[in-house]
This record gives sequence, structure tokens and C-alpha cells, in this order.
Amino acid sequence: MQCPSNGLIYNTTQCACKPGYVLNPPNQSCILFTSFGELEVDSGVDYSTLFTFPAEALFSLDSLKRFTQSQAVFLEATLFVLLTWLVFCFVLRSLVPLGDGRSFGFRLRWWISRLDVCFSTHHWLEDREVVKKRKTEIGGAFSMASWILFIGLFAALLYQIISKRTVEVHNVRASNAPDLATFINDMEFNITTISSMTCSNLRGLQTVAIGYPGSIEHRSAPLSTFAKYSCVNTTKGPTISLRCNNCQPLRDVAYVSWYFIDLPNNPASAVGFQFNLTARNRAHEKHLSFVRGTLKNGSNEIEKTITFRGQVPNILKFNLFPRIYHNVHELKLIQPLFHEFLPGSYFSEPNELQASLQSAADGLINTTLYINFLSDYIVEIDSQNIFGTVSFLSDLGGLFSFSIGIFFFLLVQCEYRVKKLRNEDSVMRRIRNRRKAQDRWVKLRKYVMYTWGPCSLDEEYSRVNNDMCCGVVTVKSSGRNGALEKGKQQSRMNGIRFSKKTNLPSHKALGSMPVQEDEIKDETTGSHFTDVFHDQKCFKANALVLPPPPSLEQRNPNEIKASDLQNDLQKLYEYNVMLSEKLVAAQSLIDAILKESKEESRSASPSSPT
Repeated sequence: MQCPSNGLIYNTTQCACKPGYVLNPPNQSCILFTSFGELEVDSGVDYSTLFTFPAEALFSLDSLKRFTQSQAVFLEATLFVLLTWLVFCFVLRSLVPLGDGRSFGFRLRWWISRLDVCFSTHHWLEDREVVKKRKTEIGGAFSMASWILFIGLFAALLYQIISKRTVEVHNVRASNAPDLATFINDMEFNITTISSMTCSNLRGLQTVAIGYPGSIEHRSAPLSTFAKYSCVNTTKGPTISLRCNNCQPLRDVAYVSWYFIDLPNNPASAVGFQFNLTARNRAHEKHLSFVRGTLKNGSNEIEKTITFRGQVPNILKFNLFPRIYHNVHELKLIQPLFHEFLPGSYFSEPNELQASLQSAADGLINTTLYINFLSDYIVEIDSQNIFGTVSFLSDLGGLFSFSIGIFFFLLVQCEYRVKKLRNEDSVMRRIRNRRKAQDRWVKLRKYVMYTWGPCSLDEEYSRVNNDMCCGVVTVKSSGRNGALEKGKQQSRMNGIRFSKKTNLPSHKALGSMPVQEDEIKDETTGSHFTDVFHDQKCFKANALVLPPPPSLEQRNPNEIKASDLQNDLQKLYEYNVMLSEKLVAAQSLIDAILKESKEESRSASPSSPT
């Protein structure tokens, strides 16, 4: 006789599997039985579908849990972003100088200081100045850091509200007959004997016993009066199914027993049991209470491979107790719970199992389903929201105060220990104002050049070039008004710097283009007619350029003649006459310019640069 591996021979012609092994029908091999998982219990109420949260309209709670398994994910992400921001600000401050205010690094540091929205009103009292609003770079860095910390903690708080927004409160109260009569459920009991047997081995599934044996309340009745029963062959073994529709649970203990016997070439043996008990209320069919699990040995036994067989019954004990869910429209469900497994006769050694298989007295497996309905008490369940409006606002305020307070403390410590940080706001504003003043001064130079004169003063403040169209003329005037006009004129001329890059048209073009001064509008309308008008002024001013005096010829005193002296005197006379004419022309030009400037100042007096 040849048996499969992990098998043994009994009665010299038959094969069976060793203890803990079960026959696999497809390939007729013995495989080791392992449990299919731990005990599983469900209360029957899915609370995620009972309450809605605003975030669930956009995000599913289940999909959210796949990415965020706990609050630690939010806290770790917040810590990473916070450290990244602080390191960025520190590196930027350490490696990037302020410069003249035109670099990208200065603009970046300036905008960081503008982010100071939490600590911008702080001012040191020892300065003895009026409390004013200031925005510092370190204040901007710490201000954004406080907001990053607050947003991260707020996200963790929202996760806690979504996942753990309510607690389930259980209240136990004594029951009475009218209350128990309202618990009408559809119940089903499925017990699978894991073995190579079939329903042909089944015997004795016909009666139900109520009450404890030996007591006055003990009685028996046909099983069909309480539930419908059947046996179904499955790949794991025969499954005993008991169904009761709209049944009221028994007020006492109930026993349902059955057993399997030996058949030719199919002995009665099993390696474990699998159970599944469910209860459902027809008024709320989507809610289901169940308990399921797998048993491979006794509840108090060590882990070892065994095979059940013999006269002592295997008892599966379950408890049923009523529950009222006040938070689910007064749902009434009977909750089944696995209580205990009392193993019957079993064998763990191959020779012992072989001897039992050859004995007719051990040729059965006795199984008893023990059901105890705990009818003395009813469990009332309600949900209590642990996050009310007041508690949420208090938590939110606490997070904000913590985020602001910790960085305010760091800010005070930094500025207290490093006095250089106290006036960094004025330093950055001074650099920025200087840059803006320089930019505006360039615009002002162009405006003055196109508005009041074609003069092109040298970029070096006081040096005058002979090629320039306007010279420096000193006018002596008596009286206070004359001195005032002279001071205004000199201050105006000395405060003007003209760009060398301005291209002026030639003198020939000026004579052929008559232009009216009224056509000049403003700084931005530098048209061709404006240039021509200004160059005409330059052309008039060039007429005042003085020629050099007559050259002196060195002669021998013995060779000097009267005619030569007469010629030299004639040249000096002509030069003095020319100087007189030039002086009169210069005086006329100065009077015209002063008159014109007075008229312009009356019509529209431009503000002088400060």
C-alpha cells in the first residue's frame, strides 16, 4: 500500500493524513493546515458613512488615510518645510551682501523683510523713540516660520477632527421583556468542519436543547421550529448552516449538536473549525453584525498540530447580546461574540491517530454549538462629538499663540544679544531710498535738460569744457533783489548735471528749422523740435565766446619804430571795442534769460531737487 507523503496506513489497506494534515482532493496529497487569520469581529456600523465632514466632499477619508497614516506625517512635513525656510534665510543673509540696492540678492532680502506681518510693530524702548512700525529681515523670516508652523499644526488638527472627531459612548442598563421583544433580527450561523469529509458523514442535526442540563428549565425541541438548517459541501469541508428570519433570540442557553461518522475510505477526522455568525436588522439592511474566525486547537493549548477525533465533543461557545444604536436611527442589532472553544478528543502523535482510526469506538467527531443570549442587560450606544465649536476655536487659538510665541521669543533673544539687528530695517531702507533717489535724479537731469536749457555740464561736477555751449558768466548786481536772482541762477546752474550721451543736432540744422518754444511739453516728449530750439540757444550763446588777445611780438629795442607802436595800439583799441560789444551782448542775453526764468517761474514753478 502506497500512501502520499505525510500520510499513514491503517487497516493495512487504507490511508489517512498525519495529525495536523488534511487531504487535498485535487492531487490527493496531505497538506499542513494553517489558520486563515485571526478572529474578526465587526460591530455592524460603519461610522464613516453616518457623519459628513466638509473636507469629505472633495477628499475621501479612505484615500486620505492611504497617504497620511497618522498625524506624524503632517508634523514631519511641517518640520521639513520649516527647517528648509530657516536655512534658506540664514544662507541668504550670510552669503549675499546688501550692496547698492540694485542686486537680486538685495531685492530678495528686501521682500523677506516685507513678509514681517507678525512682529512688525516691535520697537526697542531704550531707543527713546516713538513706537513705529518697522519690518526687519529677521522678523520676516520668523514671521513666515510661525505661519508655516501654524499651518502644519492646523493640518494635523484637521486630520484629527476627520479621523477621530467622535467617541462611542456605551451605556449598560437592565433589560425587560418588552425591550427584548423588539430585537427582531435575521441571524445565520455557519460552522465549517475543516476536513476531507462530506455531508454524507453528518448525523444527528435535528434537535435543539434549551436551558442548562439538569435544571428545571431544561427542555428540547425540533430544530426546524427555530431555524432552517442545511449542510453544504465546500472545498474546506462540510458546512453546517442555521438560518433564522425575523427571529426573536432565546431568553436562555441553547445547544445544537451534530456529529460525523466513519464511512468506507472516509474516516471521521478534522483538523480545525471555521465559523461565521451574522445578524442583520431588516429595517437597516446595510448594517451587519458578525464574528468570524478559525480554530485549529484549544483556546489554552500551545501551538501544535492535532487531529480531532473521538467521543468527547468539541464545544464552540458564543454569546449574543442586544445593542441599541441611538446614533443610527435607533438601530437594534444582536451582536454575536466568540467566547470560548473547548476541544474534544484529539490526537497529536501519528501512532495514536493510527490506533484510533483502527478502533470502531472512536469513529466519530462530536460537535456542539453553544449559544448564550445575554438578556439581562442592553447596551445603548451613542456618539459624542469631542470637537465642538468652542473646543475647535480654543485649539485653533492655542496653536496660533504657540506658533507666534515661540518665534517671538527667538526674535527677542536674537535682537537682545545682537544689537546690530535692531537697526537693520533703517539700513535697508536707507540703501533702498538712496537707490530710488539716484534713479529719480537721472530722470530729473533729463527733465531739466529738455526743459530749461541745452547746457551739457561735465559729469565731473564743477569742471567746465570749452566745447560746451553755455559758459559760466558772473553777473554783478546791486541790491537785495539782484543778489537773490544771482543766488537762484547760480544754484540752479550748479545743481544741474547733464548726460554726455545726449546727441544734439548740428548748427547747420538749427538755422533751417524754426521752432516755437511752446511746443515743448515735458520730460518724456523730447521731440526733434525741442532739440532744435535748445540748439538755437546754444548758437546764440556761442556768439559770446571771446577771442584771444593780440599776440605780442618780441623786438629789439633798437629796431622799434613809431609805425610798429602805432599798429600795436590800433590792435589793442580794436580788441577793447570788441570786448565792449561782447559785454553789452552778454548783458542783454543775461537780462533776457532772467526775464524768461521769472515768467516761467510764475506760470509753473518746478520743485527743485532735494
